Amino acid sequence: MKKTMIAYTKEILERVSFDPDLFRKELQKALKSLLPYEVEQLRDWLLNFTQGKPELRQCLLYVKK
Repeated sequence: MKKTMIAYTKEILERVSFDPDLFRKELQKALKSLLPYEVEQLRDWLLNFTQGKPELRQCLLYVKK
């Protein structure tokens, strides 16, 4: 089964979440290739994923409306 771009993006972000700079770079790359509705899904996922991870919360600035 093919993996969607949003699923692939989430997987990559989870894997690099140990490094805030790398997380930010991967997020910025993903935002260039995702469709608008996928960006909204990613925003919702990020709100949930970064809860309790203050070092990653700053990345929410890139996906705010």
